[in-house]
Amino acid sequence: MSEARDGGRGGGEFALIARHFTRPARPGSPLVLGIGDDCALVQLAPGQQLAVSSDLLVEGRHFLSTVAPERLGHKALAVNLSDLAACGAEPLAFTLSIALPRVDDDWLAGFARGLFALADAAGIALAGGDTTAGPLAIDITAMGQVPPGAALLRSGARPGDELWVSGTLGDARLALEVFRGTVALAGEQFETVRRAMELPQPRYTLGLALRGVASAAIDLSDGLVGDLGHVLRRSRVGAVVDADALPRSAVLAAQPLALQRLCTLAGGDDYELLFTAPPARHDAVQAAARDAGVPVTRIGTVEAGEALRLVDGRGAPVEGRWAGFDHFAG
Repeated sequence: MSEARDGGRGGGEFALIARHFTRPARPGSPLVLGIGDDCALVQLAPGQQLAVSSDLLVEGRHFLSTVAPERLGHKALAVNLSDLAACGAEPLAFTLSIALPRVDDDWLAGFARGLFALADAAGIALAGGDTTAGPLAIDITAMGQVPPGAALLRSGARPGDELWVSGTLGDARLALEVFRGTVALAGEQFETVRRAMELPQPRYTLGLALRGVASAAIDLSDGLVGDLGHVLRRSRVGAVVDADALPRSAVLAAQPLALQRLCTLAGGDDYELLFTAPPARHDAVQAAARDAGVPVTRIGTVEAGEALRLVDGRGAPVEGRWAGFDHFAG
């Protein structure tokens, strides 16, 4: 985002940036130079490495056209902060590039409110980006910092490690099924799962608390089975997961078991942290969760080999195919 030349209601791209995305620098911000030059300057603390994550959200693929702009602004940043959380990185700054079918100041004002409310809560500053005309698409790149050797990676799981997940799973997928017309929910039940879908809470405080405790981590964006598969492949291990132990809301728990399985195992859009830790760190995991104010649940164990076994609470196999979200499928 270049410096705006016209702060009025006209002026095209530069006025749009001035109206909705230009803010004064916060005292003590790591953003030394933001919007107004060809590059932003971000100051890392001494001895820190830069962590970078980028996510592109496309209307009709990643979000519905009916989503409120405030919620879309929140979610666009939340999915990137979730990636930083999975790495154990402290958020620093982010860039925003957005393609708009038309300039709608009311929509942009709402989008910016949601975006900056989460940015302020995380202490992260907008460093720049780009705007253009086109089908609605939002790309955010988030930057964080982490000490050398302290980053949580997908490749650190070892046989015997406990497998944990934060928060609850499946509500976002349940909301999607309501929008698809395959499930009927009304009133507060629907609003509960819709909030989970449209206002995910990135677990960056938990990610920081798990540094030095967890052995591997990933954020759950494409479904538990699919995302856990990434950890298992990178770590060259297997796992057994108790499908009945997966944490779920009261709304989802009231649904038929087959739907619960679908939503918790292959739902996607949860943006919770899935992580592993040695059994000797069990108490440290729970302490980290208390410090972060985020509930965590032990859901399984890492095993030798490279297979994922799903069982129920009695240890019996859970049959079914639980493919994660694929951006190029169908």
